[in-house]
Amino acid sequence: MSKLNVDQKNICALLGDKKSDFVIPDYQRPYAWTEEECQTLWEDIFEFSFPEGKYNQFNNDEEYYLGPIVTFKNDNGKLEVIDGQQRLTTLMLLLRAFYVRFGSMKTEESMKTKELIAKCLWKTDEFGTANLNELKIDSEVATDNDKEEFLEILKTGEVRDNQKSKYANNYRFFQKKIEEFLNEYLDVFSYLPIRILNNCILLPIEADNQNTALRIFSTLNDRGLPLSDADIFKAQFYKYYSAKGEKDAFIKKWKELEETCEKIFKPQQGTPMDELFTRYMYFERAKQGNKSSTTEALRKFYEKDDYAILKKEQTLDNLSALADFWNDIANQDEERFSKKILRKLFILNYAPNGMWNYFVSVYFMQNKDPENQLDEEKFYNFLDTIIPFIWAYAVYNPGVNALRTPVYAEMINIVNNKEVTFEEFKFELSAIRNSIENYRYLNQRPITKSMLIWWAFQNDHQELLELSSTFEIEHIFAKNRQENEKSLANPENIETLGNKSILEKRINIRASDYRFEDKIKYYKGFTNSRGVHKEGTKINELLSMAYNREDYTEHDIMDRNNNIIESFLNYMKTKNLIK
Repeated sequence: MSKLNVDQKNICALLGDKKSDFVIPDYQRPYAWTEEECQTLWEDIFEFSFPEGKYNQFNNDEEYYLGPIVTFKNDNGKLEVIDGQQRLTTLMLLLRAFYVRFGSMKTEESMKTKELIAKCLWKTDEFGTANLNELKIDSEVATDNDKEEFLEILKTGEVRDNQKSKYANNYRFFQKKIEEFLNEYLDVFSYLPIRILNNCILLPIEADNQNTALRIFSTLNDRGLPLSDADIFKAQFYKYYSAKGEKDAFIKKWKELEETCEKIFKPQQGTPMDELFTRYMYFERAKQGNKSSTTEALRKFYEKDDYAILKKEQTLDNLSALADFWNDIANQDEERFSKKILRKLFILNYAPNGMWNYFVSVYFMQNKDPENQLDEEKFYNFLDTIIPFIWAYAVYNPGVNALRTPVYAEMINIVNNKEVTFEEFKFELSAIRNSIENYRYLNQRPITKSMLIWWAFQNDHQELLELSSTFEIEHIFAKNRQENEKSLANPENIETLGNKSILEKRINIRASDYRFEDKIKYYKGFTNSRGVHKEGTKINELLSMAYNREDYTEHDIMDRNNNIIESFLNYMKTKNLIK
């Protein structure tokens, strides 16, 4: 069982402890507090210490809670800060600004307070005297170019005009606030810093190892972005490349990766960089021959054998190649991908679940050439095979995790250079036909939009659509029309695929309640009475209907529904997915 040391302490007791020796580790994010956060901190502690602006209204028994500091003692005997980096760093800047402002003050109160602050900033000798050459905090943050500026400010108490980092800006802010405070409260100047030291409380939580500290952090943290798995991986890379003398090159490459991932990945959980590591994990997992439907947590997977995967020479390059691949997909790069491949990728973007992202990632990693390119026809055939399988499986065997079993098995086939055929998971024609025909394609079910996107692109004249476009599901025969006219013999036909299409949200909002003859102008586009042109739809099938039909009846719904289903079943047959 993991052990924890938890003991509420005031700032003086925590930072002034002779054993306090903090390090902000390399995997932490750069310092992020701005003047706004510093302003809030200053106002809070001032109001606490000087209620209603009066020093003599203070109740010495009261305490002001600043939050937890989660640490563990690393192999070098330093307290590695997992949570509390921002507030600890800011408090150090605040205390340093106070220390400078005391200057040569010789009153007994000021001398004692200055000595207490010194013990919070610097290590002390056996007589309790501060050694102004040894700070009690260090920063090793790999991607923080300004960390040396932070340490320099703490050492010298000075900030130069050309220093523009958050550390410098916040230090200047505290200098300004302290100067304003001194001008107004000169006679009681020492009361504010002494009350900060004695009555502002931190909750130090010292874990016995890094994993325990991280778990505590994840539980406690409700401010900002929690420390991610990718931050831990960054530390392993940093150590690896630093040992090779390639630290600066690594930091540059990591920042580029972060920028790329921030643009293209919007995961529901974790960070964009976590998403990149997740997609790469499936490739490494497949190479290990692991087809278990239970997937390990991301950090658990990579931390095996002392992060062996991250210490392989090719891993960082592979991650970069994978990020560039998905970046070009997100940008629909026609220099890299043909139009027919971009059409398939657009369809997959509306897959009923996200497993396709990992499937395609494994395919890319295994089949890329030395220039990180894929064979055009082979990649097209792969995409053209997984689309009908994923779509059919979502209808036949619904469930978020159901697709894992066949996909994990095929991932292993990919890394063994075998063609993806789903040989062990093919469908009985009668069974899949029955499932597709009897499925209730409600709008809230993801497969409904998936099927409609696929169907839209069965039209050879359908242009490639932008991934940034927002589409909703359109009832061609409007639901309100049925409620008013009761003209459908079978009201359930209103919710069939035959009566649905994708449509741009901006048009769907305007056209949702109209009769078909009224909808036509919205599909086509029109110029309103004020001379403003309203653009029509880019869905070719709806345009064709608008130009060639005067009405859309129940007979049309049933014919189109049958056409969609038969076309999809034939699609499955051509890809040999039917037994």
